[in-house]
Amino acid sequence: MDSADATMADRAAIGQTMAAFMNAWNMHDAHALALTFTPDADFTNVLGAHAHGRAGVESFHAPVFATIFKDSHLTGAIRSIRLLTAQLAAVDVDWQMTGAEIPGASPVAVRRGLLDWIMQRQSDGSWLIEVMHNTNLPPVNTTPPK
Repeated sequence: MDSADATMADRAAIGQTMAAFMNAWNMHDAHALALTFTPDADFTNVLGAHAHGRAGVESFHAPVFATIFKDSHLTGAIRSIRLLTAQLAAVDVDWQMTGAEIPGASPVAVRRGLLDWIMQRQSDGSWLIEVMHNTNLPPVNTTPPK
């Protein structure tokens, strides 16, 4: 994490939200995933599809958790936290996924990407996702150079 002005409490709370996001994904629980977002959040996936609000995030994820992501497993690591104000932070999370079934695409053993979050501090000191953009990154080349 690269922001010197983010307190240890902020870093821990942001980490707890990231863990809750990953746990909800891995349980394929759209409702629990939506609870990591603010009520008026905006979500954009890797294909540019958008959902607004916590209810929109939930209804967007419920069908994909029952189909293409039903066997998926997601892990993440916080790359950086930058406090924009005392109430807003820009957070980058590197992610890796296994088990996704994308129709019409060649199977990819491990997908990876970057979550860009704008997070908002809540009155209880927790942090929730206000804006999320998800990006696929190219597969890591596992072939050794010649």
